[in-house]
Amino acid sequence: MERWADGVTVVPVRRRSAKELTRTSAERGLGFDADDLRRIQAYFRREDREPTDVELAGIAQSWSEHCSYKSSRPYLKRAFGPFRNDPRVLGTGDAGVMEFEDGQAYALRIESHNHPSAVEPYGGAATGIGGILRDVLAVGAKPVALTDPLFFGPLDLSPGSLPPGVKSPRYLAEGVIAGIRDYGNRVGVPTISGSVSFDASYTVNPLVNVGCVGVLPKARLRPNRATRAGNRLVLVGGLTGRDGIGGVAFASRELTDRSETESRGAVQLGNPIMKEPLIHACLEAFERDLVQGLKDLGGGGLATATGELVHAGGFGSRIELDRVPLRETGLKPWEVWISESQERMVLDVRPPDVPAVLATFLRFDVPATEVGEVTEDPYETLLWHGAPAAHLDVGFRIERPALERPARSRTRRYGPTPRVPDGSPERLFEDLVLAPDSASREPILRVYDHEVQGRTVVKPLHGRVRSPSHGDAAVLQPRPASLRGLAVATASQPWACREDPFGGSVWVVEEAARNLYAVGARPDALSNCLNFGNPEDPKVLGDFAAVTKGLASGAKALGFAVPSGNVSFYNGGLGHEVPPTPVLLATGIVDDVGLATTCDLKSSGSALYLLGRSRPELGGSLWARRAGRSKIRIPTPDPTGLRRLGDALLGAMRERLVRSAHDVSDGGLAVTLAEMAFGGDLGFDVDLAATGLSGPGSALAAEGASRWVVEVPPDRADRFEAALAGEPCRPLGAVTPNGGTLRWEGRELARIDLRGLYERWRRGLGLP
Repeated sequence: MERWADGVTVVPVRRRSAKELTRTSAERGLGFDADDLRRIQAYFRREDREPTDVELAGIAQSWSEHCSYKSSRPYLKRAFGPFRNDPRVLGTGDAGVMEFEDGQAYALRIESHNHPSAVEPYGGAATGIGGILRDVLAVGAKPVALTDPLFFGPLDLSPGSLPPGVKSPRYLAEGVIAGIRDYGNRVGVPTISGSVSFDASYTVNPLVNVGCVGVLPKARLRPNRATRAGNRLVLVGGLTGRDGIGGVAFASRELTDRSETESRGAVQLGNPIMKEPLIHACLEAFERDLVQGLKDLGGGGLATATGELVHAGGFGSRIELDRVPLRETGLKPWEVWISESQERMVLDVRPPDVPAVLATFLRFDVPATEVGEVTEDPYETLLWHGAPAAHLDVGFRIERPALERPARSRTRRYGPTPRVPDGSPERLFEDLVLAPDSASREPILRVYDHEVQGRTVVKPLHGRVRSPSHGDAAVLQPRPASLRGLAVATASQPWACREDPFGGSVWVVEEAARNLYAVGARPDALSNCLNFGNPEDPKVLGDFAAVTKGLASGAKALGFAVPSGNVSFYNGGLGHEVPPTPVLLATGIVDDVGLATTCDLKSSGSALYLLGRSRPELGGSLWARRAGRSKIRIPTPDPTGLRRLGDALLGAMRERLVRSAHDVSDGGLAVTLAEMAFGGDLGFDVDLAATGLSGPGSALAAEGASRWVVEVPPDRADRFEAALAGEPCRPLGAVTPNGGTLRWEGRELARIDLRGLYERWRRGLGLP
């Protein structure tokens, strides 16, 4: 190789010992393990030369756990590979793309921004939103909705109880919510679904998962690959700086008490004011057929995006790094190559179309620069002011072979299912309703704009303006010309997955399906974000294997396609590990948005029915968590039975036999009834013996899967029962003007002041 460019450093590796290589990796923050270093040394021995710092930096990004999925790939392929043949799936690139209706499609994706949010919660969460928007944009879709499932430690933890270097959960939660608010609102995409959960397991490492849904004409679908040698690579969007350097390496190791000072530079800086015109400019370029393929610049920056783009097409590249527009002077070539500065995309453009592309982005005041070209040979050649900075086989850099790490199932022994005390149903009801995991999320939802773009038909809050309550899912009307709707829900159940990873993950899929059925939607697709601890621990990988199998089993039984997903390992540190936390972004089809159902009670005198079989199973339940009880069997999932029951419920909704519906999940029947009553500013009179359980305590607290409470007009009760014939469906009680009455076999047990409870519930969380 001729003389390397000024500013490029040669790093000796060919004759170094394993110990010396490990030291070099650590000093440069590359994050290589011993197997990585052996592969790199063997490659450059074959090449008969030493690598440059630019080459090693690029390899480090692509071989990180965050980018390569080297620990998870075998499990993902076994579990979700068969779903790739689903005819509804139109694409599986940066986001999954699904059939919607004639000529129209939608895209969905969920991913994590956990480590950055632990260090800098506002910026970490904001750039998580920015990244997920780019994933959906990268397949040609216009982003139309955001979701944000969040997990924090208990908000009341005192600073003195926190490990060194760990921030207060309240500080983290407030910063994350503000980051999502400011980015999503400013870029003009509504946040319509999500969750906020609290557990001591997330004190050191909060989880910040973000999802996005987009819509597109099928003709606008773009591949995440280069399409022809000779095409030009055009970098568009924000300027490149030193923020986000080594972000994927940071995300591929556990947090420490030094992460705050050592890794703050790995957190990117978001700019929603740039993102909004970038989206519009890209969409116009797509419409004019000026872009043949594209990738977003996320983890690993330009190195990952261009490498994956050209390699997916079977090509190489020639890139002039010095042409990359910079936000600051003095960046070294390797920093330009791997910076994760935000709001950037790389486009594959035919040579005659380059002037039109540049003019389009100029009109939107978005920087656009031709930085290279697609080459026939399978090498990436990087230049810095005309001299070489790197020359690598792009396949070697991008295709890091998967690891066969050892996996071992944990030994789990379950005790007998406890009996929930029956002595004070009113106190139990209030305790479940006012728990931090149940308290109203209205203060958070109110800071998010869920109306922008005008597509949100069913909002995240259901019911009356003066007393809104939590809904199961939101419903979008993607196109004004069509009444077809798209329901969006999120689901997670880490506590059940901690007790039983396989059964708990099936339960998560069931929860997603129940949320969709409750608003009148047929389950269609899901994207998963799999949050786990250190994959080098065989027990963590054993949990991961069980969860992927459970998710696949549940998705198959319930008819979900699985076109996209994300894995986040190394969530933990300082002796703490998050529980297995699979989080789902699920979508469903609503044939007519005019028939969509909400959860708020509608009319005094309506009949209430309990759908599904109740079981006294409490593992992972809110009651068990509040009581400090673990090692209890979780509710037995029945996805096949749920699908049959859900389809019957949809049939009743189509016949207008259902006024409201709400699934029974966290907090059991107590929370379900309370939320329905709160939203309608009405009451209920129910007989808990209708559950078939042994006492009122279990009837209120048990979270047996596959259940809904449904409100039916009294004059249509017979027709409703006929529509549900053969399915588990029991009369539960009636809607009343106010107050809650709990009975057991006709005998009154307790009366609940619902309006007083509502005010406490509405103020209970104290966020944001």
